[in-house]
Amino acid sequence: MTPANQDNTRPAPEELKELLQENQTKPVKSSSTKEQIQTKGLDFLYDIPLQVSVEVGRCKILLKDLLKMGEGYVIELDKLAGEPLDLYVNSKLIARGEAVMVGEKFGIRLTNVVSTIDRIENLG
Repeated sequence: MTPANQDNTRPAPEELKELLQENQTKPVKSSSTKEQIQTKGLDFLYDIPLQVSVEVGRCKILLKDLLKMGEGYVIELDKLAGEPLDLYVNSKLIARGEAVMVGEKFGIRLTNVVSTIDRIENLG
């Protein structure tokens, strides 16, 4: 860890890039059987739960309008019909896509994924 990053709990974006670019597994020779044992790289991170959300649009309203809301009230959003939906993971933009039906549920078909490098740079 660099001295400038000692007080920060997150690794610097450069450190994350290096970690992602390293091989996922590294062979290690066992002293007793001389077999190759695979050590895990970033595999321990794969079981961490993440909050995924899809944003249809946004708007700002006054508190007095919020208090007037009831069934049938329509809120106009800032996106046009047919514009891509935004996919966020832990409040960070990851991709854009279009709404689809999956059985009786809604889903999102990704049409544009933010590059890995851009996602890492936007972590902080």
